Order: sequence, then C-alpha cells, then structure tokens
Amino acid sequence: MVAGILTAAAAAAVLAASGGAAGDGADCVRAEGRFTPPKAPSPALTYDRNLVPPGARIQVTQRHEKGGTRVTLRVRGVKPGFAFGAHVHQKPCGVDPAAAGGHYQHRQDPVQPSENPAYVNPDNEVWLDFTAQPDGSGKASAVHSWGFRPGEAASVVLHREQGGAGDRVACFTVPFEPRAGS
Repeated sequence: MVAGILTAAAAAAVLAASGGAAGDGADCVRAEGRFTPPKAPSPALTYDRNLVPPGARIQVTQRHEKGGTRVTLRVRGVKPGFAFGAHVHQKPCGVDPAAAGGHYQHRQDPVQPSENPAYVNPDNEVWLDFTAQPDGSGKASAVHSWGFRPGEAASVVLHREQGGAGDRVACFTVPFEPRAGS
C-alpha cells in the first residue's frame, strides 16, 4: 500500500529540464503533473474540482527559440467546453490560490503587478487561454520576443474567465528558465 502511495505521488508530478530536439538549437523546460486537491503536496493543485477534477493532467513546455520564448500548455481531463483563462504567474502554487502572486509582466509598472491595461495584455504577459474540447483536452501556445527574468516566473494558473482576470481554479508550479540575456 505504501509503495502504491509513493508511486502515485511520484506520478503526480514529473518535472524535467532538458535540451531541445536535436539540431533545433532550442533550450527546453518541460513540466507535467496531475492535479490534486490543495491538501495533498503536489505542484499541480485544483481549487475548483468541477472545472479541474483531481487526476486531470497538465503539461507546460518552455522553449527558447531563435529570438524568443515559446510557452505551450496542454491539459487533459478538465471540464469539456469550458473557456479557461491561463497565465504565467510570478510565484509557485500553494494551498491558498493567491500564493502564486500576480501575472508575470515583461514591462513593469512601479506597482507590481500592475492592473493597468497598458501592462495587462497578451503582449506583455503570457496568455494561454483555451476552450476545452468535448474530450476534456485543451492546448494553447504563446510566443514572445522576450524571456523571463530570473526567479520571476514560477507557475501557470488556470482562471475561471479568459482575458486578464478571473478566479483561480487550478495552479501548476513550473521551473521556468530565464533566457540568456533576459
């Protein structure tokens, strides 16, 4: 029984950083997890079990490509047909949905994070909004000419609404890497 619990815990989150595909010159971070209720230790936490049931899966990939950074999100097992907002956030996930801090913003206002529309937009933040397919899967990708500053991007939060705001329904801690020169 204990071995089964440990195996399930290990399967709950697989985090790996590796080089990009042979010959593409891209650095890659890939993180995968299964959502658990916030009482269980996990990098993938669900705060709304109706939208993101325990056991739903998430994968986030970050690639440093020529002149930019691509972040890709894939999910399975979420509520079919639901339109989720999703953004990169500043801090790791925690039991309290607010633990992930605000959205990562490339250009910064003196008040962090800013709620000013000049800063809260898909050009200045990583927006990964998606609508779940009938089978509960979804995917999104964002490409920017900039990379993350060291230590300032640490999670992807799924929101109840698309766009710049909305209640947090799930969170996934990701070991994002800054791009050289960022």
